[in-house]
Amino acid sequence: MAPTADAVTLPDVKRVLVLSGRGRYEDPWHDMAATSHRVATVLTEAGYDVVVRGSFPNALDDVADVDLLVVNTGSGRPDAAHDGDDARWAPFHEAVRAWADAGRPVLALHQGANTFGDSPHWERILGGRWVDGESMHPPIGPATFVVADPDHPIGAPLVSRLTGAVTAFDERYSYLRVAPGIDVVLTQVHDDVAHPVVWAHQVGGVRVAYDGLGHDVRSYDSASRRALLRSEVTWLLAP
Repeated sequence: MAPTADAVTLPDVKRVLVLSGRGRYEDPWHDMAATSHRVATVLTEAGYDVVVRGSFPNALDDVADVDLLVVNTGSGRPDAAHDGDDARWAPFHEAVRAWADAGRPVLALHQGANTFGDSPHWERILGGRWVDGESMHPPIGPATFVVADPDHPIGAPLVSRLTGAVTAFDERYSYLRVAPGIDVVLTQVHDDVAHPVVWAHQVGGVRVAYDGLGHDVRSYDSASRRALLRSEVTWLLAP
């Protein structure tokens, strides 16, 4: 006899929320909507249940059933008349803090190093930050990012399948401020210095990955870059 509907065991599909920058967390240089859509497409094709949501103050009010938070936001111009003052956003930043400090996974992409400047928690959670006047990037173009830690679960698949490097048409973030204790997974060389561009951060009980790639959708045209994204998500969602 065929099993009843109640007896069917459904696969454990992980749910991913992609937070896409808008308002105070968008800028004129990054098409957050387009890159968020590409991220969602890559992860949906990998078997995840993906939702894209704009960065509104209440964006994290109903995330009990979410398994992974992807932060694809930037640094915009705060305008209290448009989307509220810092006080209005304080509960949102507290929700991000509570999520991360509970050990729930976070993946921050590209401008995620330069977002949430009004949060007292974000740099600690992320394990680093873009510093105005110090951090920079060379002109966008074909770029190579080398696996610095082939033993890390994010880097290991890239070594075994992609000869240890990711190539993409992208920016190469340089001179980011990084915290002690992060696990640097990928670097890129600028001014004869190897700069961390992908890292994992677990200090203090958080489970975070930062991925400095993804300036625009051309980054995601690269198969190795898409493989990097999938590897990061696999590690973040591992038991």
